[in-house]
Amino acid sequence: MGCRRLGLAGSLAIGAGGWVAGRLPAHDPWGWWTERSPAVTTAGAALAYAGLALLVAAWWGYGRAGAPVRHTLVTLAWWAAPLLLAPPLYSADVYSYVAQGAMVLEGHDVYGEGPSVLDPAGIAGDAAASVGAHWTDTPAPYGPFFLLLARGAVALTGGTLVPAVLVLRLVAVAALLLIVWAVRRLAREYGADEGGALWLAALNPLLLMHVVGGMHNDGLMAGLALAGTVCALRGRWALAGVLIGLATMVKSPAALALLFVGVAVGRAASGSPARRIALGAFGPAAAAAATVLAVSAMSGTGFGWLHTQGVAGAIHTSLSLSSDLGAGLGPLARSVAGVDPGTVLSAVRMLGLGAAAVLVARLGWRSATGRLDPVLALGLALTALVALSPMVQPWYALWGVPFVAVRARWGWSGRLLAVLSAALVFETHPSGSTPGFGFAVGGAVAVAGLVLLWRDAVADPGRGGGGPGVPRPRHPGTVRDGVRAGAAPG
Repeated sequence: MGCRRLGLAGSLAIGAGGWVAGRLPAHDPWGWWTERSPAVTTAGAALAYAGLALLVAAWWGYGRAGAPVRHTLVTLAWWAAPLLLAPPLYSADVYSYVAQGAMVLEGHDVYGEGPSVLDPAGIAGDAAASVGAHWTDTPAPYGPFFLLLARGAVALTGGTLVPAVLVLRLVAVAALLLIVWAVRRLAREYGADEGGALWLAALNPLLLMHVVGGMHNDGLMAGLALAGTVCALRGRWALAGVLIGLATMVKSPAALALLFVGVAVGRAASGSPARRIALGAFGPAAAAAATVLAVSAMSGTGFGWLHTQGVAGAIHTSLSLSSDLGAGLGPLARSVAGVDPGTVLSAVRMLGLGAAAVLVARLGWRSATGRLDPVLALGLALTALVALSPMVQPWYALWGVPFVAVRARWGWSGRLLAVLSAALVFETHPSGSTPGFGFAVGGAVAVAGLVLLWRDAVADPGRGGGGPGVPRPRHPGTVRDGVRAGAAPG
């Protein structure tokens, strides 16, 4: 109960500080989210950072103590509630969502133009004026399913800024509930600790800040992919494909789930080996492809989203290892060999994506041959894709977290993702900027987390492996403790 109250105090401080230091709009006709004096804004940011420290400390202590699922769910409600009416926190992306929804509603080419085409005095003009400078002329990188949701939010509210944002926050809360539902059922499939899995997957401060607070659609993508995985493990491969198809039409990396879900479907199927392989390889993928084709055709936005997936890569984020390496090598290559730094940056980024593809292929092969559980493999594959992508944001780490939480919360991957979550949450200012001190604080938190993990491993060596014993899932062909029954650990 002490950790719950401490976390609530932290969440209240974040919400209160966010009212003056969050990502406030350029103009709010309701007067809810308006700029204050620099002194008040600075005080609000300090309050939010202090609250974040309390929340992370409470979350870490809560995980170390352990709690039953009901207690964890009530704690999640307590910690999320103070963020529900706050302005957008840690990002301006929700303003892009509203503006893009208005573009769809007005018939603009959302995959060929940016929010700047909207009339400043028209529908969602306030949202368009609040979009980050990098994105005002950038086409939408999101799939048509999410843009239909954004269009619905604009149509429902007339594009008025505060109501439109709050409707999208309801979508984010629905995504959180979907994650909770799916994680609990996956944990039951494996006989894992539901409360512990929810601690890492849903109570995670990184998710609370960037899905509930920042309303990033990554939560919806993860929730739909998780729900599809649940259906796959239960033998409902067609519904699994539909859900993963919808997740892909939120953000395209969700398509990676088809590889690992196909493995689970093939193992659960009956019949000859050839039939099981064919069903796993083509069943969910065919259902997902049919869903993508139908929704893209009916949405009115067409298939332009297939050509805008790389627009975010134009922005250099300091969390991208390949972009940092390419940017560092570029000037050296120019001075030594006269090579254009831009060419070097592009080459290193492509090498990073190539390395990610190799890792994903290896994880897929280990999963297909029964040496690695497909759910855990999917979580690791999504994490590898994020780590080696040319553009990385803190909330991208949430792609793989819930899958790992179900299968390896106390394994090395779960522990490292817990430390990473605690560190990354400090990287972004409540207004969405990325100050240098945020990286310093995040680095210090990461070091402290690793030290605590090392001390725990020394004190309790048995807990440093794959976690508590996990029985075989209900469906045949699935695995136990990450490996096929009777197979040598890989």
